[in-house]
Amino acid sequence: MGKTGIRAANKVSFDIPASEQPGLHNRWHPDIKFPPPERSKMARPSRSSVSTGEDVPSTPPPQQPLILSRTGGQIGNNDSADDVLNVDLTKIHYLSGPFEVEGAQPGDLLLVEIMDVQPFEDQPWGFTGVFEKNNGGGFLDEIYPTACASPPATPTWWPSFPRGGPTEKLTNARRAKAIWDFEGIYCTSRHIPHVKFAGLIHPGILGCAPSAEVLETWNKREGELISANKLERDVAKPPEPINVHAGAADAALKEKVGKEGARTIPGRPEHGGNCDIKNLSRGSKVYLPVHVPGAKFSVGDLHFSQGDGEISFCGAIEMAGVITINFKVIKNGVADLGLKSPIYIPGPVEPHFGPGRHIYFEGFSVDEHGKQHYMDVTVAYRQTSLRVIEYLRRFGYSDYQAYLLMSCAPIQGHVAGIVDIPNACTTIGLPMDIFDFDISPAAGKVEKRYMGSCAFATGVTQGEIQKGGENSEHSFGGGLTYKKSAA
Repeated sequence: MGKTGIRAANKVSFDIPASEQPGLHNRWHPDIKFPPPERSKMARPSRSSVSTGEDVPSTPPPQQPLILSRTGGQIGNNDSADDVLNVDLTKIHYLSGPFEVEGAQPGDLLLVEIMDVQPFEDQPWGFTGVFEKNNGGGFLDEIYPTACASPPATPTWWPSFPRGGPTEKLTNARRAKAIWDFEGIYCTSRHIPHVKFAGLIHPGILGCAPSAEVLETWNKREGELISANKLERDVAKPPEPINVHAGAADAALKEKVGKEGARTIPGRPEHGGNCDIKNLSRGSKVYLPVHVPGAKFSVGDLHFSQGDGEISFCGAIEMAGVITINFKVIKNGVADLGLKSPIYIPGPVEPHFGPGRHIYFEGFSVDEHGKQHYMDVTVAYRQTSLRVIEYLRRFGYSDYQAYLLMSCAPIQGHVAGIVDIPNACTTIGLPMDIFDFDISPAAGKVEKRYMGSCAFATGVTQGEIQKGGENSEHSFGGGLTYKKSAA
C-alpha cells in the first residue's frame, strides 16, 4: 500500500441534490452502472487491477469512495426535527458506486478491507433520529409510536405510573433527533448532555450487485411476506419507482430499475447490504459473494458510532464522509468456503472501557403486558432495552434521550440464553464511562438532573395529550412524568 497512491473512486457534492449525482444510486439492480467520464460531473472510479485466475490475488491500489449521509442530505445541523418530520424514505439510501473490480466473476468472493473511515473535514457532525411508526419506525415503535414533546424548562417530577398502566399518546406528536458534534475521535451532543464517547466509525452498507436471478428471488421472497402480512405495520418494502435514482441511467433503464430494483433498507443473505454491523471499522475484512461480472460493489450509510441493534432505525450517528477500501478477488471463493452469506473479521480498533465498566441489563421473553412468549429473542431484547431506558430515567433523561443514546452509543447487545424454555435471555451492556457522573448502582438514590431535551418539530402545542395529566410523558411499563411549573 505504501508504494502506491490512494485513488479517489468518486466525488460527491453538498451543493448538488443527491438525486442528480450520477455516482450515486438508491436501489439494488444488476443493470446500474457507474457513469463514463463524459457523462459525469464527478470523477470516474479507477478500477482495481486483479487478474482473473490468480491463486493469490494481487493487491490493487486502495480506493476512496466519498459518501453522503443515508438520507442524502435531508437532515440538518439544527435544533428542529422538522427535517425528520419531512424526511422521504423512498430516497434512502444513497450509495456510492457501483464500482467494478477487474477479474471478479460470479462465484468469486470480493474481499473488502476497510483501511480508514473519516467524516468530511467541513462536516464534523452527525445525527440520530426517531421516526414515527408509519414512516420507518424503530425497534420500540409499539411503545413509542410517535416522538414525545420536549419537557418544560423547569420540570416538576411526578412518580412513575405502575407497570402495565395506560399509555398516553401526544396529539400532533413530534419526531425527534439529536445532533452530535465530532471532536477528534470523540463526540458530544447538546441534545443529550453529560455524555462523551469515542466513535467506532464504520459503513452500514457494503454489498455487491445482485444478479437478475438473485434480484428475482428477493422480490418474490419479500413479496410473499408482504402478501401474507396480517400485522398493522410494514413487514418489507417492495420495489418503489418514486424517487428511484439509478446513477447515470437513461429514462428506460431508470424506469426498469424503479419497477424491479430492491430497496436498500434490509440486509440480505445473498450479498450483505444494510447489515449495520458496528464492528466493521478500520482494519476489518468483509468477504462478499459476487453475482455479476465486475462485482459492482457499492458502499454507504456511514456511521460515526452505533449501538448493537441500532434500535431507533435511524439510530446510529449518521454522517457523511470518506472511506478508504482495498479490494482482492478470491476465485471460486463462494464454493471453496461453502458460504451462504457474507463473513467478516473485525479490525483491531474499538473503544475500550475496561473490565467491570459496563452495567448489564437482562430481558426475557415476557412482554410489557406480562404475556409469556416462547423463546422470543425480539421480545427479550425489547424488554432489555426498556430496562436501560427505565434506569436512565433515574438521572433525569427523558425516554427519548435514552432511546436515542442506546441507538448510537457503543452498547454491547448479546443473546445470553436460547435453550431454556420458555424464555430467551438477552443482555445489554451500558458503558458507565461515557457519562461524566456516576451511574453505577453503587451511587444509590440519585437526584434527577435537568437534561434539556432532544430536537423536535415545530408547530406543536408543547405537552398536549389526549388524556391524563398535563404535559405527561410515559410508556408501557410505567415511566417518568412531569407537569408544568406554576407560573
